[in-house]
Amino acid sequence: MEIILKYFPDLTEAQKQQFESLYDLYTDWNAKINVISRKDIENLYEHHELHSLGIAKVIRFTPGTRIMDLGTGGGFPGIPLAILFPEVKFHLVDSIGKKVRVATEVANSIGLKNVTFRHARAEEEKQLFDFVVSRAVMPLADLLKIIRKNIASEQHNAMPNGLICLKGGELANEAMPFKNKTMMYDLKDYFEEEFFETKIVVYLTP
Repeated sequence: MEIILKYFPDLTEAQKQQFESLYDLYTDWNAKINVISRKDIENLYEHHELHSLGIAKVIRFTPGTRIMDLGTGGGFPGIPLAILFPEVKFHLVDSIGKKVRVATEVANSIGLKNVTFRHARAEEEKQLFDFVVSRAVMPLADLLKIIRKNIASEQHNAMPNGLICLKGGELANEAMPFKNKTMMYDLKDYFEEEFFETKIVVYLTP
């Protein structure tokens, strides 16, 4: 939990409590339904929560912004972002029902009011959003093809509506077809831990 406060020191007491509750909740649920690698659960705050919050170092969403988290799994990056941005609306989607159940139960347990959930394939989701966020679920080209239909035309933020992905490793080939529409942000510029050395936030306009 300290690592979250290190980079986000201005959390309210309510937000601190919500972040603090996540460790026990995910440990408990992960024992029943594996949403995080069992050996990685002790790194929950650094590898999953802080990593998710890397998006917040790139953009501060305005109140009322609508965001879909595609392939949310157990709720990443959607749940940490929903805690950080209580006035932003998040819609968490995953094709695996038991993972959606974990994310739903965790969000309910900490009293998150700004999230909705759907067990569905990405192709089935027809609602419009300002941004789609995702954590390395598929290659950029495939992801963009699926989510183009979901990006609203009306703008509410400093950055134009689009896709924001958390990725790792070598992205040059993946991003090449979209080089004029892509911005990449190295998380090592924001977080000093070794884990973030190769982690990137990719922002793409459709």
